[in-house]
Amino acid sequence: MAGEKEGDYCTVCGGIKPETIKIRTILVDGKATGINQLEVIIDSVRKLRLEDDAAIRAELLERTGAFNYIPTKKRGAYGDALMHEYKATSG
Repeated sequence: MAGEKEGDYCTVCGGIKPETIKIRTILVDGKATGINQLEVIIDSVRKLRLEDDAAIRAELLERTGAFNYIPTKKRGAYGDALMHEYKATSG
């Protein structure tokens, strides 16, 4: 129907349904941090077939920011942690 929100939202609170949230914990600056949709993010960046680490890092940060809050002061630490996970899960 026109005018309705797209997506699958909770009928009680209006937020994203818990079963659609897929959080994986990684270490950011030595602290365990939950990242929602990390597997989806890594897979989508991998499909771009980028070879430059700076470009990979930028894509990981951009796509992670679409699902997660990244504090401005911790952006570098998040980039390091995301690159570590990306390389650790390389196929």
